[in-house]
Amino acid sequence: MSDVRRTLLFLQKNDQILLAMKKRGFGAGRWNGVGGKLEPGESLEEATIRECQEEIGVTPIAFRALAELDFYWPEKDENQHMYVYAYICDSWDGNPQESEEMAPSWFKIKDIPYKEMWQDDEFWLPKVLDGKIVKGLFNFDEDDNLISQDIKEVNEL
Repeated sequence: MSDVRRTLLFLQKNDQILLAMKKRGFGAGRWNGVGGKLEPGESLEEATIRECQEEIGVTPIAFRALAELDFYWPEKDENQHMYVYAYICDSWDGNPQESEEMAPSWFKIKDIPYKEMWQDDEFWLPKVLDGKIVKGLFNFDEDDNLISQDIKEVNEL
């Protein structure tokens, strides 16, 4: 099995959220937060900051973990598994800029384009944006279709 730990961060200001269109690689063509794999010896916080700097040119200052998400693709090669730590950030340095990998854009929270995102997002992201803390388990088929989900609200991560 291929286990990968990743970070995912969403900038939020007032009634808006920053999403970024993934331009290449895994998840290309979908809106998402910014983030990625941890490098060897890197903490979750270090990876979150580095990925945000690399992908949209912003340095997160105040961010909090609000979700731990397990993603499985049991029918893909190597029985792929990703464990994602999702953060909301309301304080940062810099202005979001497009990179080779991501094209950021602000959306009103009520207008989040869930149909252009991963199918799991519409189940857990609204809870997180409402201040809830969640743990989720999501199973996808080989074509990246969501086949099952289990989300629990928790008191802490």
